[in-house]
Amino acid sequence: MAYGQCCAQWLEADVPAPDAECLMRSRYCAFVLERAPYLLRTWHPSTRPATIEFEAGVKWLGLEVRRFLPPSAADPDHAEVEFVARQKPANAAAVRLHERSRFVREGGRWCYVDGVLSAPDAR
Repeated sequence: MAYGQCCAQWLEADVPAPDAECLMRSRYCAFVLERAPYLLRTWHPSTRPATIEFEAGVKWLGLEVRRFLPPSAADPDHAEVEFVARQKPANAAAVRLHERSRFVREGGRWCYVDGVLSAPDAR
């Protein structure tokens, strides 16, 4: 899906993503576009770093959402997204970042809490 049809509305305006999967996709776009303010704004305060540093020369190659565990009726404010993001660091082989991310909804907005990375694979 094109950026303008997917994530632009959340990165370019102060419109909250409707669910954790959309937020995760928009955060991937924010990494690609190096939009630190958006990443910090959508990171839960309990785990948010003070700043974000982008690695010079990284080329993002794609995103695959493997699994989306939406909120349940019993727990409507927590969700998980499992994804693989591919990137090529400058002067290094491409790698796959495989993560299970946790999200929480507070005040009507989804926030990234944290994630568990699997060991990166060279590709």
